[in-house]
Amino acid sequence: KVTLNPRGDGGTGWSKAWKINFWARLRDGNRAGVLVNQILKESTYQNLFDTHPPFQIDGNFGATAGMTEMLLQSQGGSIDLLPALPSMWATGSVKGLKAWGNFEISMEWDSQVLQSAEILSNVGNDCVLSYDGLDKAKIVRKSDGKEVTVTKLANGKISFPTQKGETYLITDVPQDRKF
Repeated sequence: KVTLNPRGDGGTGWSKAWKINFWARLRDGNRAGVLVNQILKESTYQNLFDTHPPFQIDGNFGATAGMTEMLLQSQGGSIDLLPALPSMWATGSVKGLKAWGNFEISMEWDSQVLQSAEILSNVGNDCVLSYDGLDKAKIVRKSDGKEVTVTKLANGKISFPTQKGETYLITDVPQDRKF
């Protein structure tokens, strides 16, 4: 953060893409969101290609990666849901994001609060999730509708076993998040 602030938010498309990713990893969704808007307005052609002459794919792939990092992170031993959600994306949904452990995540949120999530387990690993209040949410295995028993871990994380090919639905997420 100390090195990013003096550099400012300007730069080429690929430079802004890197900054989106850095701010997302720092969990500053609003700062990352400003950069997403900048890259789309200032560094993108009408066909959505990066404008760094004549074209540079780093800006496109990097910006896409950064937007994904704003919605889902899984590099730290858990799947973190909506870790850097900017206020400008207060309501939305996403489908098919991939996470470490070969999980596929789809989510819906409203007023910057997770409403529901679906986790498809592609190999049957234990799933470790992080999101405030998730330990009080309802998690069911979709094929049989039975509620899944979760293990509460440190720092508000939960874990539950999965079966290959099963989808797990998270609903009734507590709405008392503090921003």
